[in-house]
Amino acid sequence: MAGNNSYTIVEYFGGEDGYRCGYCKNEKGNFSHGMWSHTMTVQDYQDLIDRGWRRSGKYVYKPILNKTCCPQYTIRCHAVKFQPSKSHKKILKKINNFISKGVLPKEHETVEPMDSVCEVAGPQEPSKGIECAIADIQKELAECPAVTNVERNEADVTPTCSEPPRKEPGSVPCGRTTATAPKPGIGIDPNRPPCRKAKDLRKERRHQKEQVKHSNAGVSSDLTTSPPTSTQTSQTKTLEDFLTETCPDTSSHCLEVRLVPVSFEDPQFTASYQQSVALYARYQMAIHGDDPSECSESEFRRFLCDSPLEAEYSVDGPEMGYGSFHQQYWLDGQIVAVGVIDILPTCVSSVYLYYHPDFAFLSLGSYSALREIAFTRQLQKQSPKLSNYYLGFYIHSCPKMRYKGQYRPADLLCPETSVWVSIEQCLPHLENSRYARFNPNPDEGDARVLKDVGRALVLHRRTVMPYVVYSRKQKGSSDETEVKEYANLVGQNCAERILLYRA
Repeated sequence: MAGNNSYTIVEYFGGEDGYRCGYCKNEKGNFSHGMWSHTMTVQDYQDLIDRGWRRSGKYVYKPILNKTCCPQYTIRCHAVKFQPSKSHKKILKKINNFISKGVLPKEHETVEPMDSVCEVAGPQEPSKGIECAIADIQKELAECPAVTNVERNEADVTPTCSEPPRKEPGSVPCGRTTATAPKPGIGIDPNRPPCRKAKDLRKERRHQKEQVKHSNAGVSSDLTTSPPTSTQTSQTKTLEDFLTETCPDTSSHCLEVRLVPVSFEDPQFTASYQQSVALYARYQMAIHGDDPSECSESEFRRFLCDSPLEAEYSVDGPEMGYGSFHQQYWLDGQIVAVGVIDILPTCVSSVYLYYHPDFAFLSLGSYSALREIAFTRQLQKQSPKLSNYYLGFYIHSCPKMRYKGQYRPADLLCPETSVWVSIEQCLPHLENSRYARFNPNPDEGDARVLKDVGRALVLHRRTVMPYVVYSRKQKGSSDETEVKEYANLVGQNCAERILLYRA
């Protein structure tokens, strides 16, 4: 992972004031703790989101679930074990039919709302003067010996290029011409046998599977296994089968998915930057009703391009490394959707999605989530511990946001003990109360709370020191309560590793 000279530097803001909720529109009902991250390692962010934190640009926040109007619970899907549901298969078939044949859905379906920009509020800017000093601080820290006993895995690996667009599993093959129209039929063929009932077909398939199973085990069988029927194939298809479904050479459209690192030094990112800005503005105004001033280029850059995550590479990690990326969906040479994701040590974390409003009929919200799950499974083959897909927050009190619970098997994070509990066990609690503790053990507490606040690391006057040393230097300091609150919220590992800025 990162070397010993990489640090996370944050400013903690607390969470006393309520602000407008982007879900129920309560003007003062949303509460969260917040901090500004000047720079952050992927491991530190992994540990933070496993304690309920989430980033919006460089602002990292944690909803106060027992106080906020619409409690937001961190949700993750076990990508490796994921099986698409009937509704997911329907969406995948709809996309394939549109790409291969140009077929439009008969009815426009309801579009899942994406996480809104306005769900985050509070202090959004760092203290004046510290930003310009970060480069100098990092340089000085690099020359100093390690200040923590936390082991950091070093990796001297040459950064790889961004993923080639056509090599990414799941990209739909392209074509240009319109699909050939079918020839008119001549009616029912009297020589063909009559149609059979679905019930009889299911029994026959079940019998065939049992015969094949016995045959593979060495038991003789007189039954010759026939090629699988189309019904059998659709029942056994994996997510990858749907995404890699071959389209004819005469496909009506061409769809490519490109993974681009969020870096203005990357030629693919800079070449598509203005097109992405225009698409984001169009999406925000059409879907969220934003004023043009609310979705300017500066807002786009702050929200979806400015990431505190430093690109990192590891011998046992994915070939493109860790960090922030844009997964771009190109339809016939134009970007129609962009999924913003973070690739972390044990997961792919979905940050945001924006798409062209004219293509809402394709259910791009669900489709992009399925693509990102498949992408997580691909990365897991390179890095076995990277096996989960984080969908952000699950909001049971907002019916339109419950769709995230359909990607199963899934877990929700217990707000009191920071342990993962299967969503099936959590839903009965949420039906009875907006706020709920999910851990079934009533005696279990948060095992990762920092017991000694003096061990928390702070950055004061460009010097790294434990809080106990800082408090001696600052005689009469009254910030111990705030530092203790911060340390408990980020957990012991992060408190002893992250540098908390003290003016």
